[in-house]
Amino acid sequence: MKVYWIALYKKIDSQENIKNYGAKVTDVIKNYGGIPIVRGGKYNTLEGETYPRTVIWEFPSYEKAIACHDSKEYQDGWALAKDTTERNLQIVEAFNIE
Repeated sequence: MKVYWIALYKKIDSQENIKNYGAKVTDVIKNYGGIPIVRGGKYNTLEGETYPRTVIWEFPSYEKAIACHDSKEYQDGWALAKDTTERNLQIVEAFNIE
C-alpha cells in the first residue's frame, strides 16, 4: 500500500538552510522509493492554519518511509535546517477502497 510523507512547514527562518536541506535529502528520499508529489508552490488556505510550505512524497511502503526518515543520511540532511525550521511531519498510509 502506498504511503505519504506529509510535511507542513510552520516557520522557515532561513531559506538558505531549507534549500541546502532539500538539495542534500532529495536523492536520499528517492533512494528509498520516494516520489515527489508536492514541493511548495502556489497555495490558498481555505480553513485552519496557514503553512508557508507543504511537501508531500509518495513511498511504496510504510516501512520504506520510516527507514528513510530514520536513516543517517536523511538525519544528516535534516540537521542543516532543523534549528531554523518548524514543521509538522507525518507518514500516512493511503486509503484503499479495494
